[in-house]
Amino acid sequence: MYSIKRTSLKNLSERDQKHIWHPLTQHKLHPKMLGIVKAKGAVLYDEAGKSYLDGISSWYTSAYGHCNDHIIEKVYGQMQQLDQIVFSGFTHEPAVRLSEELIKILPENQEKIFFSDNGSTATEIGIKMALQYHFNKGSKRHVLLAFENGFHGDTFGAMSVSGLSVYNGPFEEFFIDVERIPIPTPENIGETLSWLKKRLAKQDIAGFIYEPLVQGAAAMQMYASAELSKILALLQANDVITVADEVMTGFGKTGTFFASDQPTVKPDVMCMSKALTAGMLPMAITSCCQKIFDAFYSDDIGKGLFHAHTYSANPLACAAALAGLELLQSKEMKENIDRIIKSHTRFDSAIKNHSKVAKTRQCGIIFALDLAVEMARYGNLRDKLFDYFMKNGVFLRPLGNTIYISAPYITTDEQLRKIYDTIEGALEII
Repeated sequence: MYSIKRTSLKNLSERDQKHIWHPLTQHKLHPKMLGIVKAKGAVLYDEAGKSYLDGISSWYTSAYGHCNDHIIEKVYGQMQQLDQIVFSGFTHEPAVRLSEELIKILPENQEKIFFSDNGSTATEIGIKMALQYHFNKGSKRHVLLAFENGFHGDTFGAMSVSGLSVYNGPFEEFFIDVERIPIPTPENIGETLSWLKKRLAKQDIAGFIYEPLVQGAAAMQMYASAELSKILALLQANDVITVADEVMTGFGKTGTFFASDQPTVKPDVMCMSKALTAGMLPMAITSCCQKIFDAFYSDDIGKGLFHAHTYSANPLACAAALAGLELLQSKEMKENIDRIIKSHTRFDSAIKNHSKVAKTRQCGIIFALDLAVEMARYGNLRDKLFDYFMKNGVFLRPLGNTIYISAPYITTDEQLRKIYDTIEGALEII
């Protein structure tokens, strides 16, 4: 008979330390984790009963609030009908209906969707689509183009195109070929386009992956859509596959359904996860235009996209995503998004001239400010700020000297005011 190993330790933090290895954590420096036992709306609750406003939607996922009743109801109903089925050789109603509903709100050139299970795999598939598109056409293109300081995930292809060595340093010698350009500005777009025109003459660039309008992990760096459209138009004219990483920006965060709605030139491929399932269950989608799919459509089995995940198109995750799409398109949620955008704009006017604020910026419901102080991305001052926020009941994760907000759309005006007040208070301790 098997026996259950019991522990005398009582709180979650102590029990956690025995066996768990956490992401983005140096455990010798930060051994203790906070035990969260409940979440509802925009609020998290720890095991001691203390509450925290979730100012970042738990890494941009719970856009409609935690434990949303509408999403719970839809997932519960699906649990009683079909929980999991392999997606190679089978299909099911939640996946088919999700494809139909998602295509309705994606940019009009998107036609096909490919399921996976997280943001990294979504971009990994986008990268593979770009590379194999040219391989299938008999074109030897092996170089990928990406923006400086971009972040696209932690699997090898996704790391290769990411530009933040704080995450990728030990692995860089194993990466695929990537060249980088700066995010476009009115000042540098001419030089960037000139360089690209010369570089494209080699005809070895397979694809370009980018975070549209907002580079999340790069401390919410933002740029305009007009210059991005010029880059996309030039690349597409030279048959370079353009891959928009909407894992962070998708599903309303930039004020439109997708950041890719705003540039006049639409991507060939789009990568989605995080808020796709409203934080309820893991799932990702990589969508593409018809010409991408056509390059894989062949009597030659070797030209197929042989990429699979066990939980691809999991019916429960599809049900959560469908419920999320219903909420996203509801009048109430659209009004909430508009309300938060206006609230951030007012806060920006009040805070941008503070002596300890170097710069502010906003794109949709995403607001960021840079402190007028030098800070390490993961250093003592950053930890001091994080601890201050948590002590005051607000969950925010500074990225170096950048404080940002990406709260659930259902966050009330009173809750937003608490987040703003706590940020203002934090300025007094640095």
